[in-house]
Amino acid sequence: MSAYKRKDGFYRKAKAEGYRSRAAYKLLELDRRFGLLSRGARVVDLGCAPGGWLQVAAAKVGRKGRVVGIDRLPVEDLELANAVVLSGDITNPDAIERIRQALAAPADLVLSDVAPDTSGVASADHARSIELVELAFETACALLAPDGALCAKVFDGPDLDALVATIKTRFKKLRRVRPEATRKGSRELYLVCSA
Repeated sequence: MSAYKRKDGFYRKAKAEGYRSRAAYKLLELDRRFGLLSRGARVVDLGCAPGGWLQVAAAKVGRKGRVVGIDRLPVEDLELANAVVLSGDITNPDAIERIRQALAAPADLVLSDVAPDTSGVASADHARSIELVELAFETACALLAPDGALCAKVFDGPDLDALVATIKTRFKKLRRVRPEATRKGSRELYLVCSA
């Protein structure tokens, strides 16, 4: 396995271009490939800290769009007129209602770049990742317009096929994608789900 390099090319590129994290390039690629973000769209960003996906989504949806992010970690003010950041944990039952109020209309897209606090035990980290995507899926079902989409990060592993089967009860199309900006050796991939 290759050594973990925190400050690789995408990290340096993000710093140079003013993005909060290298994850911005993952969302840019996913949007380029699947057309996730459109002008005027309403977007939810679950686990939004430090704000890289918020920056990309806010720029793509434009002035008439709305992005609502939520995280239990603090997010430094992005000064984006069309983005709101809520402080909170998506596992808290009142989170969905708080997001719904901040959106003021059904969402067009739910994004989840949430990852578990990793333990180093692959099976445990995979199981927790699956739970977080199940939570993102439930949130999407509660907040999305009928033709809305979900894009969620998950760690690959043995429980992924069962999760995919559950998600397909709501979404007709589901693609498993590993963006170029994903770190070498990482087991993460993204589920891009649409009506």
